[in-house]
Amino acid sequence: MAQQYKAPRGTFDILPEDWPYWNYVISKAREIAEIYGYREIETPIFESTSLFVRGVGEGTDIVDKEMYSFEDKGKTDLTLRPEFTAGVMRAYVEHGMHTKPQPVKLFSIGPLFRYERPQAGRFREFHQFNVEAIGSQDPALDFEIMSMAWQFLEELGFKGLSFQVNSTGCPKCRPGYVKALKEYYMQHYDEICEDDKRRLERNPLRVLDCKNPKCQPVIANAPRITDYLCDECREHFEALRRYLDAAGKRYTVNHRLVRGLDYYTKTVFEVWAEGIGAQNAVCGGGRYDGLVEEIGGPPTPGVGFAVGLERVVMMLKSQGVKVPDAPSPSVFVAYLGNQAKDEAVMLAQKLRAHHIPTVLSFGKRGLKGQLRNANRWGVKYAVILGEEEIERGQVTVREMSSGEQVQVGREELLGWLEERLNG
Repeated sequence: MAQQYKAPRGTFDILPEDWPYWNYVISKAREIAEIYGYREIETPIFESTSLFVRGVGEGTDIVDKEMYSFEDKGKTDLTLRPEFTAGVMRAYVEHGMHTKPQPVKLFSIGPLFRYERPQAGRFREFHQFNVEAIGSQDPALDFEIMSMAWQFLEELGFKGLSFQVNSTGCPKCRPGYVKALKEYYMQHYDEICEDDKRRLERNPLRVLDCKNPKCQPVIANAPRITDYLCDECREHFEALRRYLDAAGKRYTVNHRLVRGLDYYTKTVFEVWAEGIGAQNAVCGGGRYDGLVEEIGGPPTPGVGFAVGLERVVMMLKSQGVKVPDAPSPSVFVAYLGNQAKDEAVMLAQKLRAHHIPTVLSFGKRGLKGQLRNANRWGVKYAVILGEEEIERGQVTVREMSSGEQVQVGREELLGWLEERLNG
């Protein structure tokens, strides 16, 4: 017996009946991006492995555990992109976008790959709506990015939105906080998990994001980074909070929020929504003022966010949100006899050439079976060809909703259909 193949673990098929949801979400993403003045960019699905090691950071779970890396036939080390930002920054540098009016506003929609433990809404191949604004350190740009994420989710139907927000400082003030954090954790070394012991050496801020229950009491009493911010970072964070207050956006300063990537500086945030289960966060992002320089470009600030489309589609389905149906064909061409079949094939092709969505039956099926098929397609009109119609130069047109039939000349059919379908 031949092997029965299935989609690899952590991947899934997007079936035809799912695409109305996906198209709805993707079209909303593009609509919101256009409103805010962002333009689309597509980067390669694989990049140099070192780009992600330098950009995302050694010691992160993504680099250490989750990247799909390989050596190609040219002995080049490549990685399927695990996130968008590093590749977009590479494109910014490579194509000299620093000469364009700043900030450069870009968005991407597409697949990413991480070797994670599959769970609800989390896959090894997944898709994101990703937004980047590059070239300005203004906290008003942070507010714009956050507002864009909020509006996207709100217009899709998410309820009870709120921000979780924090500042992770900058290279000037973060070392002082990291020193205090490590000293605190060393006092509780026997109380933390083995993963946190490794994080303390390689990526200390990540201990604040630990989910292990035994570490929660230690995290709760850890030093807060906002107490260690330099004047520039503190003023930046205060300005952002003023914008959020003025706009009436609900937010909580979450001292545990650090995000999982090394390149974040100053602002980090998540958008939370009600009624979507234990994982409240549906979107996350922040500022990455050192990333362009880290990958070989000039010092360039930036800020952005990403939202996972699988999670959004799952929410739309579970909440019963109605989305536009996939368009159905308008016309079904049915036939009686071999000569009529040849004529039907050519007629269907003529209608399609004039952009009238048309389907026809295949194989040897009687007229009743063909019309049942037309009903399943949900067409408005069935065009019927038989020997009598061919002799008279006519077709029989049945309006499927009423069952009424009329005779229409073959030469007049195109105009007759266009008038009724486009009227």
